Amino acid sequence: MRLKNKTALITGGCSGIGKASALLFAKEGASVVIADINNHGDEVVSKIIDMGGNAVFIKTDVSRAADCQHMVEFAESTYGKLDILFNNAGIMHSDDGGAIETEETIWDLTMNINAKGVYLGCKYGIPALRRAGGGSVINTASFVALMGAATPQVAYTSSKGAVLALTRELAVIHAREKIRVNALCPGPLQTELLMKFLNTDEKKERRLVHIPMGRFGEAEEMAKAALFLASDDSSFMTGTEFLVDGGITAAYVTPLS
Repeated sequence: MRLKNKTALITGGCSGIGKASALLFAKEGASVVIADINNHGDEVVSKIIDMGGNAVFIKTDVSRAADCQHMVEFAESTYGKLDILFNNAGIMHSDDGGAIETEETIWDLTMNINAKGVYLGCKYGIPALRRAGGGSVINTASFVALMGAATPQVAYTSSKGAVLALTRELAVIHAREKIRVNALCPGPLQTELLMKFLNTDEKKERRLVHIPMGRFGEAEEMAKAALFLASDDSSFMTGTEFLVDGGITAAYVTPLS
């Protein structure tokens, strides 16, 4: 029960890392507010309640300031405080490529959700953490923020680089307020977000050759990493790039199987 008596707000909580984290955080004692633009939040809430936890859902577009302000107010009004802010919502658009072929609309959409959404979450969430006497902010970045992607995705990669820079800046600004700000940097995962692009065995093998562990990560593994950052187990960590990537950023080449 590492999150007992804590309130956690998770954006993008209806699928992938967000859903897995919502379930795990609730299991560890947190009251969970699931914010997502999709309408599947009640399904996750039902699972949490069935396992004896506390959770609510609020439909949220993280690219809109009013929505982000409302989700934080909803968390505080429902559970009395906010201790953990997990800015996890993000997209990877199928038309995202190199700078030449990527349309400006795709760039703007990706930046608005992946980077601006994190900024807005922090803009309204950090004051709530102050009111609670401190807390943990977790921002989902990516291993591609630290190295070039194997396939062109310039908007996505740039947005995740922005998340890292924002994380470091806010970590320094708020460190003396007992507010920790860290970035979770997943490697390639067995989630719908990535698998819709790697839709053949050939494409999957082409990506797997770069991962020393030889497999894709699971959303539940990222949730466990997020739990560590959310809990007091990481009490002396702030401003970090917490890589959970199967070794991909450490490798120049990988051994033959």
